[in-house]
Amino acid sequence: MAAINYSEKIPNNVNLGEDRALQRALEQWQPQFINWWDDIGPAASANSEVYLRTAISVDPQGWAHFSHVKMRDYRWGIFLHPGDSERRIHFGDHKGEKVWNEVPGEYRANLRRIIVTQGDTEPASVEQQRHLGLTAPSLYDLRNLYQINVEEGRHLWAMVYLLHKHFGRDGREEAEALLVRRSGDENNPRILGAFNEATPDWLSFFMFTYFTDRDGKFQLCALAESAFEPLARTTRFMLTEEAHHMFVGESGIARIIQRTAQRMNELKTDDVGRLRAAGVIDLPTIQRYINFHYSVTIDLFGADESSNAATFYNTGLKGRYEEAKRADDHMLQGQTYKVLEARDGQLVDKDVPMRNALNEVLRDDYIKDSVAGVERWNRVLEKAGISFRLRVPHKAFHRQIGALSGVKLSPDGQLLSDAQWNANADAWLPSPQDRAFVASLMGPVVEPGKFANWIAPPAMGVNRQSADFDYVRFN
Repeated sequence: MAAINYSEKIPNNVNLGEDRALQRALEQWQPQFINWWDDIGPAASANSEVYLRTAISVDPQGWAHFSHVKMRDYRWGIFLHPGDSERRIHFGDHKGEKVWNEVPGEYRANLRRIIVTQGDTEPASVEQQRHLGLTAPSLYDLRNLYQINVEEGRHLWAMVYLLHKHFGRDGREEAEALLVRRSGDENNPRILGAFNEATPDWLSFFMFTYFTDRDGKFQLCALAESAFEPLARTTRFMLTEEAHHMFVGESGIARIIQRTAQRMNELKTDDVGRLRAAGVIDLPTIQRYINFHYSVTIDLFGADESSNAATFYNTGLKGRYEEAKRADDHMLQGQTYKVLEARDGQLVDKDVPMRNALNEVLRDDYIKDSVAGVERWNRVLEKAGISFRLRVPHKAFHRQIGALSGVKLSPDGQLLSDAQWNANADAWLPSPQDRAFVASLMGPVVEPGKFANWIAPPAMGVNRQSADFDYVRFN
């Protein structure tokens, strides 16, 4: 069993005690992390005891130990997936060579950039979700929020360890900067756009954990292929935790849909005004939230054509999703891939070299995965006998990055003039009125076993606990 040493000040399974200089550097960073958590982490949570899952080892049997813990006392640490001494690079120009345990000098800047960008997303989402605990629809949901928050904190630790261990003074400075940037800050924002958006309500939170944490899954899967073995091992363990974040999002939206469908059938109406008066979130509003969160998230994959993506692949730094399962030569020379561009008032396919289109390849893999979950939401509606169907918009809809940036398009893919877009935007994206209505439903429900009116209870409790389990104890 790849056990984690919890007797250390910083729990780890990387023999941190054998590298005193590194241990001292991380122990100096630790108080800064706690200060950040106290300053901008989950609001009003300091004295609560939360039923949290903590890893006790990194193999499948040992990473989920449950107990009530004060979040500030959560044992954040550094956990790497077990290594394989025979592992070889299986894509790009170094295919067939042994993986690297140290950073090759010529790839240092690119590797640091990848690690910093990934690391910056982790504290950003905690900052975005800071106030949600004050309006949780149940103790079950509050506990899930807090579990995600502490795990995002640990994912930050994972990237900070790599920066400190492998990048010297540059790495230490980057690690400090990760605690200085702030989500949505005008002067010092987070690196990626989606991580500067507000997450003001629980519908947004569930959309974020479904769509944006799913981007995290695909980025981490691509990095788990890396020729830089410490990065690959780190991200493989992070993926075990990312799955729970996506479950919270998918099941949260499903429970909102289930409750709305129940009220639609009881009231025998799909009238938005009547459903809102009944205190549930109407399906067209859910669709507009999908349109927004999906479009913001697919921008995270970057430009459709990217020389950086090609460089990361060529040099073995970042592979494709499920690289080993792909039936090609894993070199991609001479191959092409279709990307979209707007030309003469139409969207057209364009063939570009495959290596330059790898952002688009990853985006398309993500889209297939996202659509599958939306179809599962539609089965909730089908089971309730309701004909309305949710869908993701066209992938060129509401894009802010790449060749499709600023192209005005309806959710079903029709190119529009500025005037047509302006006349319809509130039908396709959440309007101020939509956001105000959703905000009006948000109020804390803190009695064990009780749930807000706008969301159904889960099918099963955390770790098979009863419906009225005290997931959070307020002290």
